[in-house]
Amino acid sequence: MNHLILPKEVDSKFSFITVASQRAKQLQNGAKPRVETRSRKPTRVAIEEALAGAISWEVRDDVKPAEVA
Repeated sequence: MNHLILPKEVDSKFSFITVASQRAKQLQNGAKPRVETRSRKPTRVAIEEALAGAISWEVRDDVKPAEVA
């Protein structure tokens, strides 16, 4: 994989890679892959799952603004 073409709903490469890395950790800890793939590497499987839409994520903005005194 030389170039990664992200789906339109992905807002940034950073978000995509963050999600894929968290999913790769789950795969390394024994989670079952959600897509058929020839690769056995958790990182590659996680990227393929994300590209296929087999995993979902949401971006939350939990940071509360500082109160002004």
